[in-house]
Amino acid sequence: MPGETLNAPAASIHRAVEPRLLPQSLLFAISARIGGSGLDTDAFEALRGSHRGGFLARAIAYDNRQTEIPAEFIRSLRWHPVRLLSSFERPYYYGAKKKYIGWIAARELKTGRYDMFHSWSGDCLEALHVAKRRRIPSMIEIPTWHRDQGKKIRRLPETRPPARDWYHEWRESLLVDRERYLEEYELADLIIVLSQKAADTFRVVGFPEEKLFYLPRGVDVQRFKPGVRPAKFRAIFTGALIERKGIHHLLEAWHRLDLKDAELWLVGTVHPEAKPYLQEFWRDNIRVIGWARNPEVYLSQCSIHVFPSQLEGNAKVTCEAAACGLAQITTREAGDIVRDEIEGIIIQPGDVDALSAAILRFSRDPDLVERMGAAARQRVVENFTWDHFRTRLLDAYETAMQIAR
Repeated sequence: MPGETLNAPAASIHRAVEPRLLPQSLLFAISARIGGSGLDTDAFEALRGSHRGGFLARAIAYDNRQTEIPAEFIRSLRWHPVRLLSSFERPYYYGAKKKYIGWIAARELKTGRYDMFHSWSGDCLEALHVAKRRRIPSMIEIPTWHRDQGKKIRRLPETRPPARDWYHEWRESLLVDRERYLEEYELADLIIVLSQKAADTFRVVGFPEEKLFYLPRGVDVQRFKPGVRPAKFRAIFTGALIERKGIHHLLEAWHRLDLKDAELWLVGTVHPEAKPYLQEFWRDNIRVIGWARNPEVYLSQCSIHVFPSQLEGNAKVTCEAAACGLAQITTREAGDIVRDEIEGIIIQPGDVDALSAAILRFSRDPDLVERMGAAARQRVVENFTWDHFRTRLLDAYETAMQIAR
């Protein structure tokens, strides 16, 4: 799969290179913001690559929270008409936002000013149709896995209960359904996947290997760096406290162990689904910090990072924890940052026994914590910085251009 070689060299303006088949005028569209946290950071780092490369023509997003890239390159939809639907439930509101930005991007592509289109799964069906008709190379990023999550599902249109009237029919039309995702996969020239596990969910349904490009995320290794190891054993979980990320399994394992002179820190938004588990498996050595703008402050004060997720693309929190020099307990479903018995311990999702055993093992072996933590820091510095990401991103653009020729 293109892009999967690690240790990609950082781009250098001093390096003599052969002429590359790169875009001259890129249109980028995402139903998030440019600059911030989460996908907003990913969008900003991607735009840094195209802007520094001299071929960013326009980016469309729902807000612009950075100043490095001049504002004239970014069309902010902060005051968009879809805001009128913000009282709707999340699937409807976010579905409307995705479809609106796809419509805006399609109008931009019709101007004929662009020779490359880059967007995200769910955000771009209308624009991909325009790109295909005009023979504009295109690529889309998959934030997690194939829509069918690695299962062979007979392709049938999704059905919804009959709408009771015109209002309910219109409201249901706001949802982004499975067929929309699948159609985007077919239309795009290149599919960006964030991990080998994510790639496997496409392979299992017979997706062409040549359309997949491996592009793991990066991390700021100057911001996220090792701190002083605490005197007591302290485990940390970062990310939204939801079942998909395995928070209920972690709480159960921690409750079972009942470790003395140890702490568990939970850094992330506490969703309603996590509250019953916090009540059921509560221990007084659990500290719920909530969402934090500066997760590196907490990561750098801990012994290990625990992230037993059931489904991710390439969890950015595992990259951030590794940059902070933390050994980790995680799953293959969380991405490729951690290798079993090198930077941490890999378990199966939902295996509370294995999770408990891994936590206990680390709590009893500080040398193992130090050794795996040092290996984790080295791995991200050598393979997963934002410079590595942008170097691979340029390769992805070149690959998409070649496929579409």
